[in-house]
Amino acid sequence: QVQVVESGGGLVQAGGSLRLSCTASGLAFDRYAMGWFRQAPGKEREGVSCITWSGGSTHYVDSVKGRFTISRDNAKNTLYLQMTSLKPEDTAMYVCAPTKGYNYCPNSWSQWPTLWFDHWGQGTQVTVSS
Repeated sequence: QVQVVESGGGLVQAGGSLRLSCTASGLAFDRYAMGWFRQAPGKEREGVSCITWSGGSTHYVDSVKGRFTISRDNAKNTLYLQMTSLKPEDTAMYVCAPTKGYNYCPNSWSQWPTLWFDHWGQGTQVTVSS
């Protein structure tokens, strides 16, 4: 049974930083590409970042490029998202998920999250005050 647990969210002022963690169990973590997503109230889930199985390739949506960094520690079955220069528009519930058996990030990974990813965690709330 696959379980995914996110942590590290909180309340931070604009310009601040947070580091999110995502620990997965019940799967061969080092075989799967992983993704971070976020969902604000009243909005659809959107892709934030994706990382290949080895961490050798990373992908970001334009709105977070240069501010967020995704990484992973396969020995610890843990995925990270370092967020800097946070903006109020980054406020959302952040969730992570493994791909459905892919070790790479599919081309449309950010547009169609539920097509490519599964076993979503409960999420961790990030709130950025202005």
